[in-house]
Amino acid sequence: LLTTIMLSSIQRTRQSAMDKHLHWQWHGIDQVGVHDMVLLATVDEDAIVQNLRKRYMNSVMFTYIGPVLLSVNPFTQMPYFSEKQMDQYQGANQYENPPHIYALTDDMYRNMLIDNENHCVIISGESGSGKTVSAKYIMNYVAHISGGGPEVERIKQIILETNAVLEAFGNAKTIRNDNSSRFTRVVHQNPDERNFHIFYQLCAGCDDQLKRNLGITEPSYFNYLNQSGTYEIADVSDEQLYKVTMKAMEIVGIDNSTKIEILKIVSAILHIGNIKFKEVNNYADIEDPADLEYPAYLLNVDPDAIRKKLTSRRMESKWGTENDVLDVKLNVDQAVYTRDALAKALYHRLFDHLVQLVNNALTFDVNDCRKIGILDIYGFEIFEKNGFEQFCINFVNEKLQQVFIELTLKAEQEEYKQEGVQWIPVEYFNNKVVCDLIEANKPPGIFSILNDVCAQTHGQSGGDDHFLQKMNTSVGNHPHYRQASGRFLIVHYAGNVEYNVEGFCEKNRDTLFDDLIQLMQSSGNELVLNLFPEKVQKNCVKTRTTTFGSKIRKQANELLTSLMGSVPHYIRCIKPNEQKRPFTFDDARVKHQVKYLGLKENIRVRRAGFAYRRPYDKFVKRYAILIDDLQNNNSMKNDLARTKTILKSMNFDTNDAFCMGQTKIFIKNPETVFQLEEKREEKYAHFAKIIQRAWRRCRMNKKTNDMAQRASDILYGHKQRRRASINRKFFGDYIGLDEKPELKTLVGKREKIWFADSVCKYDRRFKVELKCNNFMQKSYLKINIFQACIRYLLLTSKAVLIVQHIHGKTKRYSNQSEYVVKRHIELEKIASVMLSPNQDDFLLLTVVNEHATLVECVFKTEFLMKLCKRFQDRTGKTLPIEFSEIFEYTVKKSNWPSCQTKFVKFEIDAQCLNKTRLKSHGNTLHVAVGAGLKNTSRPNARRVAPITKQTGSYSTQCSSSVHTSNQSDCFSPASIGSAGYGSVKQVNSYRRKAPPLPHAQPPNSRTELKAQLERITNNSISKANGAPKNKPPIPPKPRPKLRMLYSYEGQDDDELCFHSNDIIEIIQEDPSGWWQGRLRGKHGLSFWLIAGASARRARLVSSKLWNVNLNLFFIFDAEIKESSAEKSANFRKGQLHHFTSITCVQGNDDYLFTYLEITFSTFPRLAGIMEFS
Repeated sequence: LLTTIMLSSIQRTRQSAMDKHLHWQWHGIDQVGVHDMVLLATVDEDAIVQNLRKRYMNSVMFTYIGPVLLSVNPFTQMPYFSEKQMDQYQGANQYENPPHIYALTDDMYRNMLIDNENHCVIISGESGSGKTVSAKYIMNYVAHISGGGPEVERIKQIILETNAVLEAFGNAKTIRNDNSSRFTRVVHQNPDERNFHIFYQLCAGCDDQLKRNLGITEPSYFNYLNQSGTYEIADVSDEQLYKVTMKAMEIVGIDNSTKIEILKIVSAILHIGNIKFKEVNNYADIEDPADLEYPAYLLNVDPDAIRKKLTSRRMESKWGTENDVLDVKLNVDQAVYTRDALAKALYHRLFDHLVQLVNNALTFDVNDCRKIGILDIYGFEIFEKNGFEQFCINFVNEKLQQVFIELTLKAEQEEYKQEGVQWIPVEYFNNKVVCDLIEANKPPGIFSILNDVCAQTHGQSGGDDHFLQKMNTSVGNHPHYRQASGRFLIVHYAGNVEYNVEGFCEKNRDTLFDDLIQLMQSSGNELVLNLFPEKVQKNCVKTRTTTFGSKIRKQANELLTSLMGSVPHYIRCIKPNEQKRPFTFDDARVKHQVKYLGLKENIRVRRAGFAYRRPYDKFVKRYAILIDDLQNNNSMKNDLARTKTILKSMNFDTNDAFCMGQTKIFIKNPETVFQLEEKREEKYAHFAKIIQRAWRRCRMNKKTNDMAQRASDILYGHKQRRRASINRKFFGDYIGLDEKPELKTLVGKREKIWFADSVCKYDRRFKVELKCNNFMQKSYLKINIFQACIRYLLLTSKAVLIVQHIHGKTKRYSNQSEYVVKRHIELEKIASVMLSPNQDDFLLLTVVNEHATLVECVFKTEFLMKLCKRFQDRTGKTLPIEFSEIFEYTVKKSNWPSCQTKFVKFEIDAQCLNKTRLKSHGNTLHVAVGAGLKNTSRPNARRVAPITKQTGSYSTQCSSSVHTSNQSDCFSPASIGSAGYGSVKQVNSYRRKAPPLPHAQPPNSRTELKAQLERITNNSISKANGAPKNKPPIPPKPRPKLRMLYSYEGQDDDELCFHSNDIIEIIQEDPSGWWQGRLRGKHGLSFWLIAGASARRARLVSSKLWNVNLNLFFIFDAEIKESSAEKSANFRKGQLHHFTSITCVQGNDDYLFTYLEITFSTFPRLAGIMEFS
């Protein structure tokens, strides 16, 4: 059986397997014996047998001889053929794991994809050594690791199910093998053997109705099944296998009607075998005409036509110009031969038809794909009585052994000689002399002699003896031929086999006369007609037909031609005992197989040879990736020079690692190849990451633009936009949920938090209560009498939560804090959301039958967009959004006598600019804000900067970095803020992560510190104020430049990365604080500076150091006074102060920091809140 797997456009899909095997490691922990017998200390048959015994008795069935795999049949199911082992061997080097058939298959599969060449695996060994099972494992592994869509999966399923169909119709039980690949098995069996499996499956598995229709009963009733007296196989259920075969035929694409027609022909063959003949006047006649009824019914032919064709033959005689046609009656022997010839022809053509159905189901373009051929053929046989069947089987095995010799022992040594590689020849036995003895034409071989005898004799009597006599005369002196009485002996590569000549002529004729073809073509069964498509000329009979020996010789040579056109791989199967018992090892039997398989010579060749060889062009194509721009290097004009460059880069020793031939490179040790492969995988992984980085950046940028567009659609035409926040990214988590696990416990176990931010919630008096980390007190802002309460706003899949962080209020400990849900609003209960048409941050949540909630949220646009999405997913409705200059809402009922209805009025004041001015009057809050962008403004689409190759390792690394912040609608909480009250929320949408504080030692003296800060300020001012002189010709106006004091790695795509002392050219001084600059040709946002409006001075501030200990010095440029009930401090202009901690309490778009809680070392007892504008 030659199974060919066509694989078109199949790629490996498991990147994780590739990453897992980037580094070579040996997984065989408990090594038993020698896993590769090239490493044996002593090379002889006894050492090989003992190594195989040691491994076999420890449940290890596979062993290597270089690339050749030895498999000892365990006669039981082994535990290392699961999906886990398939994943372990996928993508791994062959010697990286213990020897296994999966390793050989993976190597064959990968090389097919790499070299774009056809590959084949030749599985050889005697009958019962496990060849068919090995072929199954190969097909299962290829189907597992190959990718593809539904159509490829269908083809792979057909390939796997093909085994059941072909085994049922092509395999049979023999003395040495319960599942042996057979042919010419239909009409005769030896003792303790069975016919093809399908006959017994049909008798045991089909239902009663089908049995009545087909005339099927017990196997003992049929002459073709009862010759051996063996009807069952131990531990095998023919009834279950019948169901498996029928299911497999269905998967292959055979419909029910076709299956019934196939079973009719199988049943007809059994009934044909029951036709008996009697002698009447020296001629044959049907003994019981009733025996013709079932064959005629099943084949849909006339019973009288069957009777006539089986007992007579139409012959043509020519006298001059006249042709006479005669019906010649047959004797009993000739009638039996004709009957059996018809049965064999039906079964043989039916099997070929099944193979054709399988091939039709495997629809693919043969010219467009590479092939993996799996050769599972009948093994070498030596029985007590060997006939024509064993002769043909052993001839085919001789041909396969010749292929092995030609492509391994002989071809390898000849290749070394042609390539000029130093080599000590290894002697071996070439079995070509045996093949010529059997198949040669000049001088005539055994097949030629047999064909001549069959052409001269027309009956069985005397034909076999004449064949033996003529063979003794022609080839009697051949060194591999022995004469015997009624027998002859051939010295095969696997041993001496004595053949009994009885039946040779009869079985070799295999003549199907035109009478029988015409009989089948008269059938009314469409399938039968398809099996006999020949065009037969009436009244004309062939004088000489093609014999079976000629067919088997032709097919064997065609098979070898196909194998020689592929890259071969070898599996040598060994049968450990004749009893088919698990863990029973017969040393003498195994030693005999080791000897005739030529394993000792194979080991000697491999020990002296090279493990890897490749033509220079293929080697360069495979490993050119290891050297940058290797193909375009003009200094290397040919592939030989490029190959040497690649090997030199790996620092290999020429004498020990490799040898350079005329057209190929030869590598001695497989470890050298492993190092090349590992380096290649690392290169591919590096380039893959670059591609992934660019793709993720593009994808994330597109998602960000889509989110910004959806958010803009909500406010478009209704609300003015802030210039600083319209283009900002959406992060979702602005309080650092990872550092606040207590907040996560307030929501459901599987409930996702989509948005989290700290907001200002205004109560009925418009007041806020501030509670700082370092002290507990109420501090009222001096800007107005109304206040807001700092709360956490959480949006989940089910509700909106308002959470308060309470300090020192736990029952047991006064210095601990907790989170309390102040309000839980289910999404279904939200009536509407109200916003003003101005650029303020106020929004009002109105709830059905409950009081409303007024909050001021800096990230209102993002919150509103996500709230609309969650509301629609939850309710299936659109969230009502209202825009009004006046909010009228009801507050929570209480004992306060004030009115329960509150008003918020919004107005535009040009003096406010981007600041918000609040003023309360009774039950009304007046909110004034400057004019923003038009309500038809849209965010600018972000463009991904291309990845360019820059000089310097740091620049290259920065240019390829990817910002992986949470920029999707569903965020993964990130640690943006710190734990505790007043944790950071990103105040401005355009703000990036500021450069980290330099790890520098504080100045030794106050004078030195002041001088250092003056140098920083003066340097920035001088760089910013620099201007070119106007002299003709007018040169381009130089831009201001700043020297960076510290290194910084950009946190986003459009941020610059720089080292200390790098000089950045200032492109634009953005009032937002992120100045745009150019460094080494790259344009981007450079650093965080706050530009003074008049003096063009720059003050260094820390924008994102929240609640941390630090050493930082401020020189105040304005007089600041701070006082409280217990503490007071004055800060004079130009005075230097050192403070050790800073915490952002509140911020908005109008101020860099609205309020900072700072601790000064100058006043260690003072810890207060200050306002920075």
